[in-house]
Amino acid sequence: MIAKHKGEIPVVVLLLPFLAGISGALYFLNTSNSFVLAALLILSLSFITFNLAYTPLRIYKVRWLGGLLIYPTLCLLGWFITTEHNELNNTAHFAKLPARQLIAVISSEPVVKNDMVRFTANIKQSINNKQIQNTNGTLLITIKDELAKNLFYGEQLLIPASYTPANPPFNPGEFNYKQYLANKNVYYQASLYPNQYRVIAACKGSPVITYALKLRQNLVEKLKRNLHDTTAIAVASTLILGYKADLSNDVLQAYSKTGTIHILSVSGGHVAIIYLLLGWALTFLNTSHRGRIIKAVVIITLIWAYALLTGFSPAVCRAAVMISLLISGKTYSRYISTLNLLATSAFALLLYNPLLLADVGFQLSYLAVSGLVVFQPIIYRWFNFKNKLADKIWLACSVSVAAQAITFPLSAYYFHQFPVYFLVSNLLIAIPVFIIMYSGLLLLLLPQMPWVSAALGYVLENTILLMNKALGLIEHSPYAAINKIWLSKPEYLLLCALIMLLFYFLHTPKKWLVKAMLMCLLFFGISIGLKKIRADNTSSVTFLNLRKHTGIVFKNGSHGVVLTNLPQTDKNFQYSVQPCLDSSRITGYQVYNLDKDIDLPWFKKVNNLVQFQNKKLLLLYDKAKFKSIPRQAGIDYVLISNNTGYDKTMLQGKTIIINADNTDNYIQDFLAENKNAAGNYKILKRNKSICIVSN
Repeated sequence: MIAKHKGEIPVVVLLLPFLAGISGALYFLNTSNSFVLAALLILSLSFITFNLAYTPLRIYKVRWLGGLLIYPTLCLLGWFITTEHNELNNTAHFAKLPARQLIAVISSEPVVKNDMVRFTANIKQSINNKQIQNTNGTLLITIKDELAKNLFYGEQLLIPASYTPANPPFNPGEFNYKQYLANKNVYYQASLYPNQYRVIAACKGSPVITYALKLRQNLVEKLKRNLHDTTAIAVASTLILGYKADLSNDVLQAYSKTGTIHILSVSGGHVAIIYLLLGWALTFLNTSHRGRIIKAVVIITLIWAYALLTGFSPAVCRAAVMISLLISGKTYSRYISTLNLLATSAFALLLYNPLLLADVGFQLSYLAVSGLVVFQPIIYRWFNFKNKLADKIWLACSVSVAAQAITFPLSAYYFHQFPVYFLVSNLLIAIPVFIIMYSGLLLLLLPQMPWVSAALGYVLENTILLMNKALGLIEHSPYAAINKIWLSKPEYLLLCALIMLLFYFLHTPKKWLVKAMLMCLLFFGISIGLKKIRADNTSSVTFLNLRKHTGIVFKNGSHGVVLTNLPQTDKNFQYSVQPCLDSSRITGYQVYNLDKDIDLPWFKKVNNLVQFQNKKLLLLYDKAKFKSIPRQAGIDYVLISNNTGYDKTMLQGKTIIINADNTDNYIQDFLAENKNAAGNYKILKRNKSICIVSN
């Protein structure tokens, strides 16, 4: 559905400057809000004044004046609320006040992973020399303690005021966890151990959220009682209740590579299924106007109760707002544009929390629904089937293609992959998802009855296992996914423009659209080509910051060698080393242990001496083997790791790399001994990786 005139979608038009203001504030975080507030007040008062004097001043003769005022007003409004929402701009933030202890209230459901418990907490007060001061701000807390597994939302803790800023990505291509937390208004984190925290009160959170979380925990336990397979329990808990704590990385990878990851995020599809179920169950209320109002109130209330139960994710909130407006409009026989509904829900959610705009789930959710509204009718008209079954299948295909087409650039930009068989996967899971949702909801809503609960549990578990098995076959099929897609921001924008222009051309063929598409394709191809040429003709050495391990990537065009004591199957390898290889466009590489001797045409390693093109590197990581650096070797770089001893007189004239696995005391001693060798050493600990380009 493409609007013929902007008057058909006024909320969409008004939303655009609001989004621009939020985006500007997110990009320029440290801007002063006083100027923005002053400009916002002046423009708002001007707009109100002109509207009150619309007729006397004959403003209707200058119709452009309203737009001239409303668009910058909305832009400044978005900028203002985003800056105000940022915790760091609050003078009472806990990081701005001296403190020895903090009083924190757990604000999220604690997540247990291995032997660690992680949650966010609102800092209510700071204690310094027995003086208590009210504060605010959110702190991410990780506790390594068996007893911490009993912590719950709303409990009040007394903790030491020992916290650090979130770490930025240290290695190329590494996930930016610091930015991820900042998008959730979290800027500091703390790690605690036994006896470093104490529960001093309970029930300090919202009673509604407390009840919802306890209810969800009870429902998860009910699933565990009626299902036996741990994977099936994890998928059922995630798909029906939005509880992701037990979901394994293997399951996530299978759904991601097949283009069905969206079903593991409780979203609009899940809400729509519940809406259909409630609409069918309350059909008897359609006989009167009062009955229809009661039906609307009941459905809206239950939809929002489900949104609360699943954690108020952006996708669920978007669906809940849209369905609430849709139900209200239908109840009073009002026509509502779907695009206006979508824009209204976005407006409401962003007014509440403008940082949602930076949330990937929020972006993908709104893009997918926009694609369904605008692109799906265009795709559906490509083929016309007289057979009803074939038509239904094609309808489902058009929905999947539309959603995938509009979200592909964003998915490729964030997740660096494209599922080739997404159409088959989404068609395959359509019926199982309905069975899982309805059987799961019945199991959870009905009281525990031996035969009924067992039958529903059997259907639910085996449907999930069958679906997982089918997706596993697709995941391991040849060319199941195109990986290692690394797009720059300009390339992402060009790809978005290309897709939108293509669909616009399919809807309304015009010559200028073809020219615009060709221009986008040309610039996109040039950018990709230049990046490929540059990568294939660049050689470099990258010393990675792997914290407790050592890692060096030698790049020779599209080939590479990785020296590391980190196993390739380790999650830290996948988190830190693999993104470096992929983002550097290294397609063929080999991983070697630090003790391995290597003989390649462009790379040689004998014992601890490495020859890479015209550079020589000495690895010092074993105290027993190395006491000094050979004078005749012509060493350019020395990597010191594992607190290895060295001969100070042999370091002159060489670049020393102090690895991140060295202790703080070792690094301090090194700095004290080499204080006169300024610029001759580089420290990896708590610093970004060091990349030395050879050519």
